[in-house]
Amino acid sequence: MSPIANPIAPPKLEKKILKLTKKQVKTKNIKRGVKEVVKAIRKGATGVCILAADISPPDVLSHIPGICEGKNIPYVFVKSRMELGTAAETKKPTSVVLLTQPENAKTLKKYTSIHAKVLQINPYL
Repeated sequence: MSPIANPIAPPKLEKKILKLTKKQVKTKNIKRGVKEVVKAIRKGATGVCILAADISPPDVLSHIPGICEGKNIPYVFVKSRMELGTAAETKKPTSVVLLTQPENAKTLKKYTSIHAKVLQINPYL
């Protein structure tokens, strides 16, 4: 676990986040990887930022929570980058994912629910 990994998603929320991530990949409402996520946030993309808590060294991700707070984007840490990479359907483990708002009404309901829960557990927003 990284010392900067706060807030960490409870197991039940983590499972829902990973499920939503899999659905977002199919509709292409997702940004993966540090470079792509930072670029999207700086260009004005909004959504929910999901970070992996087991990144070593933590300097790789340490700037992303600050960027998210500056743009009022809720963020949360999940325990494993391997699980995050699997959910995002990448060949390698993924350290960060940005879930953008979907157009599909069914997925939008789940996205809104997760967005609200992440905002609730995040003490910095």
